[in-house]
Amino acid sequence: VIVIDKPPTMSSMTAVAIIRRKSGVKAGHAGTLDPLASGVLVIGVGKATKSLERFMKTRKIYRTIIDLSAFTPTDDREGEKEIIDVAQPPTLQKIDETLQANFSGAFMQTPPNFSAKKIGGQRAYALARKGEQPKLEPREVLVHAIASCSYDWPLLEVEVECRQGFYVRSLARNLGEQLGTGGHCAAIKRIGVGPFTIDEAQDPDKLPMPLGKGAFMSLENALERLAEPS
Repeated sequence: VIVIDKPPTMSSMTAVAIIRRKSGVKAGHAGTLDPLASGVLVIGVGKATKSLERFMKTRKIYRTIIDLSAFTPTDDREGEKEIIDVAQPPTLQKIDETLQANFSGAFMQTPPNFSAKKIGGQRAYALARKGEQPKLEPREVLVHAIASCSYDWPLLEVEVECRQGFYVRSLARNLGEQLGTGGHCAAIKRIGVGPFTIDEAQDPDKLPMPLGKGAFMSLENALERLAEPS
């Protein structure tokens, strides 16, 4: 198992392909990151690919910068901005109250239109790119902790600890709807996947070719860390 720090604009599958090429064996990841997002991506190689589902079910921690001035079709900075006229920006107290009241614990969340969710055999993003409106059903997600980190209108930094299936881009959109502002992700960084943190993550482009055993942790060690109480 290897923990990498995926750069923004690189797809998760490109990161896996780099590890596969440098290691010379099959590889897979334990939970995708949007191309524009960065941060922790846990990759298993060889026999570890059969255990990736166990890593997917862990808690994830994200840091996101939400731009409250506008919505976008993609819920991130890739889409064209729809600027929202906000007469009075919300206070940090109002934002914190909204985060705790609406985005903590278990609640229903609708995935972004530009997501990999399948609708009738097609990916939602494929339909959205053709100008169609994907019919995405809300589903229950679980947030263990959420808090603002900094705020300088219109940019709000939020840290969220959540379970598999939570969409940070949906949080940005829904928060803006609750506040009467805009809301899209200007940046997303995953800083933790279960016990694996950004501090130990490696830059995939800087890893040597070929990869030696020293670049990896054993599957046994990774599973032991996974079993440790958080």
